[in-house]
Amino acid sequence: MGWETEVLVIGGGPAGLAAAIAARKKGFEVTVADGAKPPIDKPCGEGLMPTAMEALRELGVEIGPGDGQVLRGVRFVDATSSVEADYLGASGFGVRRTVLHQRMVERAQECGVNLLWNTTVEGLSVEGAILSGVVMKARWIVGADGIHSRVRNWIGLNGKARQEMRFAQRRHFQVQAWTDCMEIHWGQSLQAYVTPLSSDETCVSLISRDPQMRLEDAWREFPKLASYLRDARPTSAERGAVTVTRRLRQVYRGSIALTGDASGSVDAITAEGLSLSFHQAIALADAMEEGKLESYQRAHRQITSRPNTMGWLLLLLDRYPSLRRRALRGLASDPELFARLLAAHLGEASSRFLAATSLRLGWQFLTA
Repeated sequence: MGWETEVLVIGGGPAGLAAAIAARKKGFEVTVADGAKPPIDKPCGEGLMPTAMEALRELGVEIGPGDGQVLRGVRFVDATSSVEADYLGASGFGVRRTVLHQRMVERAQECGVNLLWNTTVEGLSVEGAILSGVVMKARWIVGADGIHSRVRNWIGLNGKARQEMRFAQRRHFQVQAWTDCMEIHWGQSLQAYVTPLSSDETCVSLISRDPQMRLEDAWREFPKLASYLRDARPTSAERGAVTVTRRLRQVYRGSIALTGDASGSVDAITAEGLSLSFHQAIALADAMEEGKLESYQRAHRQITSRPNTMGWLLLLLDRYPSLRRRALRGLASDPELFARLLAAHLGEASSRFLAATSLRLGWQFLTA
């Protein structure tokens, strides 16, 4: 005898829990299956953009002041230049991934989502999916199982993907916070992503194209950052992960949809991964309520368009150091332009605003 649910979410990380909560809010019976058990950790920069916080509020996930650190804005730093901008209106938030996951688990339980931890999903069947040898019937299946998604492979959507891979290392340090911004420190061929999590703990993630690079090898690229952390005590082990830029032509097949990194992803330097997952979850629930996943495909394309463009621009700065140095010099001399670019990155800009910002950016490149 098998099990039955209306919506089966494969993957119990933040993307899967967001999809489950959004579907449950629409009245669906929802089950989440994951081979791990909470709290689930993943090496990442641990900074939530204001857009992510907005989506969490819509989902009813409460992130309280004691869970992390309010973030005022974003700062870019290289060897010779520094520029920062505040978020407009709402704030960002720095929070440990395990804390975020626990809050989302609590919200899913509150909503009545059926959570099956330590449950291996072995494949798909005509009626649903095979969970630890048992068939679970489902009207809708959601693949939220990350960048190496098995669901994506099972439904044949891997072959048409375009992707670019980089490598990340993350560690936490006990140190008095020197900033209330998310900071990106630019080195010759790598970046350090810094997120304060409290008044005395900071997350540092290194992102590069070298799979062998470790944090201790990178300090010579970031002397200013190294000076902040010289006497800091590590509060976690160094953990590695892969960050992938991947765009899929299609994010569903039949009654099976992909969300989160399974449905395509942007480089970690954009800080948009979780925000995308949360907004995709809301759009997917709307589409399931309509009974048409075609509308999710359209919404997904719209949700990912701007972050994909910004990711492409930021990776250009990574590939071409001379271009990056010129860009940061220009932005440092015109901080308002950096603020406009941050507003555009967060989707807080009209087409006229974007056109004016592009012209202004072009002028800075010519004169920097």
